[in-house]
Amino acid sequence: MTKTLLIRNARVLVTMDEQRREIDNGAVFVRGNVIEQVGPTAELPQEADQVIDAAGQVVMPGLVNTHHHMYQSLTRVIPAAQDGELFNWLTNLYPIWANLTGKMVKVSTLTAMSELILSGCTTSSDHLYIYPNDCRLDDSIEAAQQIGMRFHAARGAMSVGQSKGGLPPDCVVEEEAAILKDTQRLIESYHDADRHAMLRVVAAPCSPFSVSRDLMKEAANMARSYGVSLHTHLAENVNDIAYSREKFGMTPAQYAEDCGWVGHDVWHAHCVQLDDAGINMFARTGTGVAHCPCSNMRLASGIAPVRKMVDAGVPVGLGVDGSASNDGAHMLGEVRQAMLLQRVGFGPDAMTARQALELATLGGAKVLNRDDIGALKPGMSADIISFRLDQVGLAGALHDPVAALVFCTPSNVTNSIINGRIVVRDGLLQTVDLPLVIEQHNALARDLALAVGAKREIRNEH
Repeated sequence: MTKTLLIRNARVLVTMDEQRREIDNGAVFVRGNVIEQVGPTAELPQEADQVIDAAGQVVMPGLVNTHHHMYQSLTRVIPAAQDGELFNWLTNLYPIWANLTGKMVKVSTLTAMSELILSGCTTSSDHLYIYPNDCRLDDSIEAAQQIGMRFHAARGAMSVGQSKGGLPPDCVVEEEAAILKDTQRLIESYHDADRHAMLRVVAAPCSPFSVSRDLMKEAANMARSYGVSLHTHLAENVNDIAYSREKFGMTPAQYAEDCGWVGHDVWHAHCVQLDDAGINMFARTGTGVAHCPCSNMRLASGIAPVRKMVDAGVPVGLGVDGSASNDGAHMLGEVRQAMLLQRVGFGPDAMTARQALELATLGGAKVLNRDDIGALKPGMSADIISFRLDQVGLAGALHDPVAALVFCTPSNVTNSIINGRIVVRDGLLQTVDLPLVIEQHNALARDLALAVGAKREIRNEH
């Protein structure tokens, strides 16, 4: 018998449906892993196998994270990479990441997903593009299945090392034939194309400055033959633009189009320096963008023209990016920063709180090429989050509880339901022993730093 779940008595229920309804004293009725009814509490069933009383809470669709490098949680605030722009930052970190192990990938993924889930995220992509030692994307996939997160596992890759004019050292790049073979294996082993899928695989060569034109084209051909999405970095900062012009004689957007990397099945991370021609081309082709405001500020990459992108019709979602270029992965916090940064760059009316929330829900769903997440309405996946409103950080802000969640100090969720399963209840993660995960993560982070002689830069924590 399919179990039912009722969430009722919400102070406000944010649907993100076609009318963008916000329902006072709202409720959601779930059967199995799919939403069956949404509306005022009095109009929905009054009983279910599981009932959550959301009185005094805002209930909304789970947030969607469209760009991350979860392994980088192991190298937050490494002294050698606290400052500097993208290329300098990468150059300092590549030698450390060369010592990653499969266990490190799995534990860091559990850590990153815990942080995301507690901050309101129910679906996340992760772009794992470095595979030293015994690392495999399978390590990330196992972690996602353990914790219960809806996951788009992006099989990244680097194939052009410094000896061939690329940015990464040769020790962290792979042979292109091996990359394509492993991508095929992962798609055939794990990808689920069905609606409400919990796991999808993405073909994701890392960036124009770390893979060849041939790999970009071959990856696109493979992805389309299997019906999976494509993801990479693009136009992140001015050095990225300069590299593309020097090596390819074209802008990053032109290069992406030349390689077949445009369309509704493609999304690019950052696009901070995307020009007007690129914006128009992305809008025309339905090519998506993962906007990562905290990372863009942290690395001084600039302010992505998100308002212009959205107005032109470009699909835009939000991404926390790796926790070594953000040093946090709070999804609701990223929503807040997206709103604030657009105002810094383009004026006080550039983005409202609700527009920022839409980027993190409907926008993220569209970028990931999904029609089953991002809104609370019948037929959608049961990915639902709630936030208590009686927190000190929201005191005095309840004139507009929905906007308060964005304008005020970012909160952690009270409850999180992913695919109909309660993953966070009353603020506590239910699917992993989080203190144990954190303990393991900190030990592995220290091992990783010490492996490259970083001991002198790390304070003795004991």
